[in-house]
Amino acid sequence: VTAYRQHGIAIGRGCDVNACMAELYGKATGIVKGKGGSMHFFSAEHHYYGGNGIVGAQIPIGTGIAFAEKYKGTDNLCVTMFGDGAARQGALHESFNMAMTWKLPVLYICENNGYAMGTSVERTSNVVDMSKLGLSYDMPSETVDGMKPEAVHEAVSRAAQHIRSGKGPYFLEIRTYRYKGHSVSDPATYRSKDEVEHYRNLDPIKYVEGKLLDKGMASEAEIQAIKDRVAAQIAEAVRFADESPYPDGALLFEDNYVQADYPFITD
Repeated sequence: VTAYRQHGIAIGRGCDVNACMAELYGKATGIVKGKGGSMHFFSAEHHYYGGNGIVGAQIPIGTGIAFAEKYKGTDNLCVTMFGDGAARQGALHESFNMAMTWKLPVLYICENNGYAMGTSVERTSNVVDMSKLGLSYDMPSETVDGMKPEAVHEAVSRAAQHIRSGKGPYFLEIRTYRYKGHSVSDPATYRSKDEVEHYRNLDPIKYVEGKLLDKGMASEAEIQAIKDRVAAQIAEAVRFADESPYPDGALLFEDNYVQADYPFITD
C-alpha cells in the first residue's frame, strides 16, 4: 500500500501495464475501470491496495492490513510506503504505536526524496533523520541508500526476515531523489541545478547498467534491447489506452457498497 506516486509500484506487483495506462486516461479498461485515475490504483488480485490520494492516509490502512494478516495467522506482511512529508502526520505515530504494541507484520518504508512538494525536510521538523522516528517506539529502523538497488534489496530482505520471525514491524528510511518538480506546475526553483545534476549522476538505473557492463553480465547491445522492449511496451500501452472506450455512466453506481457475498468473519 502506498500513496499517489504509485505507478511503478503497481507494475512491480504484477499489475497489467495496459490497464495502468488506461486508468490514467480514465478509460473503462483501466485497472479500476477508469474511476480511480492516477492516484487510486487498486488490485486485490495482485495484493496491491493503492494508491491513496490523501497524504499519510495509507499508513493506518497498511497497519490495518497487517493486523488482519496476523489475525488470520498468515505468513504475509504488509509493505506500507510513504514519503517524507507524510512522515510528519499524526497517523504515523498512532500506527507505529499500535504496530509495536501488537507486534504486527508490517514493513514501513519512507521514500525520503528530501522535499515535501517544495518544502525541504530541514524546514518541516527538527528530526531530519527519518529513521529516528521508529526508535521512539523501539521499532528496528535503518537508513538506506535508495540510489543503490542492491542496498535496498538487502535491507528489505533483512526487514522481512525480522517481521516473519514474529518480532513485529520494521522501519526503513530509503533516501532517494526526484529530478523533476512535484507536479507539472512546479518549476522546482527551491533547489539548485547543481543539486539536481549531482543526483542524476547517481541514478539507480545508470548505476545498475554500469555494474552489468563492468562485470560482463550484459553487453551494450543487450541493454539496448531491454530499453527497446520497454519503449515498445509503453507505446503499446498508450495505443491501448487511447483506443479504449470511456466507462458508461452506470458504472458510478457499481462497487460503492460491500457485495452481498462478501466473506465476513462469523466466528
